[in-house]
Amino acid sequence: MVFEGKQDLERRLPMRLRAWQQPGCRFVVLRDQDSGDCVEIKSQLVDKCVSAGKNDVLVRIACHELESFYLGDLQAVAQAIGPSHIVRQQTKTKYRNPDQLCNPFQELKRLAPAYQKVSGSRAIGQYLSLDGSNYSPSFNHLIAGIKRLIGANS
Repeated sequence: MVFEGKQDLERRLPMRLRAWQQPGCRFVVLRDQDSGDCVEIKSQLVDKCVSAGKNDVLVRIACHELESFYLGDLQAVAQAIGPSHIVRQQTKTKYRNPDQLCNPFQELKRLAPAYQKVSGSRAIGQYLSLDGSNYSPSFNHLIAGIKRLIGANS
């Protein structure tokens, strides 16, 4: 389901979940933390899902922004949009825990000027490592949750 930003997500999520009729579907809700409290944001989203009758929704918060996931795997960024030399940046302290960066979008844009939010995300997503080697703890937490969700219901 596509939403027009976090306010639209929070407003329309319960309605969309209640209206979903296809049996056996599992839901993952992913939202940027931005400057909010991730525990509070997650709790509010879980409450919205439960109020919509969906108790098994996986809710994850990208700390601080989705771009942290990409900064945690600069190999994927290099493969998708370049430049190839940014892979060497992964050993720098700030890229070893990109969830700590205050503005990952600006940082990614500086490293990879070709990055655009929608097209860049689609391109990079194909190359992200799912084996736990991403330096973003929130990305690895998302992948582990998805694996549990799939395993629990397969």
